[in-house]
Amino acid sequence: MAGASLLTLLDDIATVLDDVAAMTKVAARKTAGVLGDDLALNAQQVSGVRAERELPVVWAVARGSLYNKAILVPIALALSAFAPWAVMPLLMLGGVYLCLEGMEKLAHPLLHDKEEDAAHEAELSAMLADPALDPLVMEAQKVKGAIRTDFVLSAEIIAITLGTVASATFSSQLVVLAGVALIMTVGVYGFVGLLVKLDDIGFYLLRQGGRLRSLLGRGLIHGMPWLMKALAVIGTVAMFMVGGGIISHGWPWLHHAIEGVVHPLSHLPGIGALARLLLPAILDVLVGMLAGTLALLLLLSWQRLRR
Repeated sequence: MAGASLLTLLDDIATVLDDVAAMTKVAARKTAGVLGDDLALNAQQVSGVRAERELPVVWAVARGSLYNKAILVPIALALSAFAPWAVMPLLMLGGVYLCLEGMEKLAHPLLHDKEEDAAHEAELSAMLADPALDPLVMEAQKVKGAIRTDFVLSAEIIAITLGTVASATFSSQLVVLAGVALIMTVGVYGFVGLLVKLDDIGFYLLRQGGRLRSLLGRGLIHGMPWLMKALAVIGTVAMFMVGGGIISHGWPWLHHAIEGVVHPLSHLPGIGALARLLLPAILDVLVGMLAGTLALLLLLSWQRLRR
């Protein structure tokens, strides 16, 4: 009898773990849209820091990110337990915020002229060249700024994850939210640490000599700016796709409209499989761009009224 009870308990635990693993994979896939922007932003935050201080700065921001998620996960669990009706509105707000952030990036050349950007870069260069500037003070400011940025991105990740597991049991929600928070933090800041050291690895390979090492070293050094630009572009597209997907799933009529477009095309010979694979993502991006445009227009109107 005791053995049967133990086997039943183990079976229940295995079932729960299987469900948790499946939900964690779904949540990680949905939050992947935030990661491209997260990687690019955090790698940019440590620019201007001395090479030997890059990894300590990344580690300091990673600790701050864990503190952020340690605050956000209990809040998310409390919302799910005591105000489950608030999960979907918050998720929709997070989706709109993602779309707004993506549209602000696209509209940056229209909202800020080149002279303004050049003046900002000149001010930053002058500050870095000032011998009276304490590097540790500047480093602390960069860490604080990166942790503030991470709080917003972490809130997006936790909100999207909570929407994925909203109907699960409390224990499953806790395991999935904590697991996603830990995996995302380790994954993002581990990769950011690698990104900021790629140029140093390139210079190291150049100093080692040899044709192959020199070729790899130059490739890493010259490829870093292109990699950062590619991450920014991928992150922006992913923000529209994830944000648009959240909005379309939050409004059933819009979700059914997208399905109504995809379903007939998915049965066409030759292109059906491709349409079924790509068209939902493309339509989610378009929904995200439309939502981001409307949100940006509202934000600009509000800012103008306040002035």
